[in-house]
Amino acid sequence: MKEFLETDLFIYMVRPIVYIGLAYIFYKILTFLINRGLNNKHIKSKNRKRVQTTISLINNCLKYIIIFLTILIILGSVGLDVSKIFAGLGIMAAVLTLAFQDLAKDFIAGISIVMEDQFEIGDNVMINGFRGEVVDMGLKTTRIKDYKGAVQIIANHMITEVINYSLNPSLAEVDIAVDYKNDLDKVEKVIKETMTKIDNTYQNLKGKTELQGVEMIDQNSITYRISVKTKANQDFSVQRNMRRDFQAALLKANIKLPQTHMEVHNGK
Repeated sequence: MKEFLETDLFIYMVRPIVYIGLAYIFYKILTFLINRGLNNKHIKSKNRKRVQTTISLINNCLKYIIIFLTILIILGSVGLDVSKIFAGLGIMAAVLTLAFQDLAKDFIAGISIVMEDQFEIGDNVMINGFRGEVVDMGLKTTRIKDYKGAVQIIANHMITEVINYSLNPSLAEVDIAVDYKNDLDKVEKVIKETMTKIDNTYQNLKGKTELQGVEMIDQNSITYRISVKTKANQDFSVQRNMRRDFQAALLKANIKLPQTHMEVHNGK
C-alpha cells in the first residue's frame, strides 16, 4: 500500500514538476541557440533590428508550442489518453476560435506587422496616440516605451494606424530671432559661420545645414530659420545643440537679441 501511494505521488505530483522543469530548460537552450545563431556582429544596424524582431517572434512561438506540448505530456503521464485529445482537437479548435477570437486576431495582426515591415524593435513609432520606442514584439502584444520610461502594452489587433519616425531621416529646424536694429549682413555672416561649424562637428547629420531665410518680422525682431536633415529621431538633440551654438555665436559677435519694449503713457 505504501509503495502504491508513493508511486501515485510520484506520478501525479513529481512527474509534472520534472516535465515543467525540463520544458523550461529546453526552452532556454533553444532560445539561446536561436539568439546566438541569428545575432551576428557583422549585421548592419537596420538588418539587426529586423533580426531582433524575428527573434522575438520566434521565441514567442516556441513558448506557446512548448507549453502546449508540455501539457499534453503531463496529461499522458497521469493516465489520460492523449490520442483522444488529438481526436477532439478539431472540435476544440472550433470552440477555442469562438472563445478566443481576439487572441487569434492578435496572432494574425502580429504576423502581418512583420510581413508588411510596419515597424521593428528599436523603431520610434506612434500608435494610438502613444509615441515611443518599440522594445518588444510578440504574437499577442507589442510594447512601446516613451522617453520618460512609461511602457504601453498594446494588443496587436488594436494596432490600426502606425506612424513610424525611424524609416526616413528627420528634419531639425530652429528659428533664430535677433533685434531688428542689428546689421543684417553681419547677422547672416555669423549665422553662416556657425552653420559651417555645425556641419563640421555634429555627428548625426544627413546633409548640410541650410539658411532658409527670414521667417518672420515683427515690431521688435527679425527671425531666421535654419534647417538640416538628421539621422532618424536625432532631430531633437540636434535642435538643442544648434540653439545653444547660435546663441553663443550671436552674443560673442555683440549682436543684440530681441527685447520686449513697453510704452508707458501718462494718463494726463
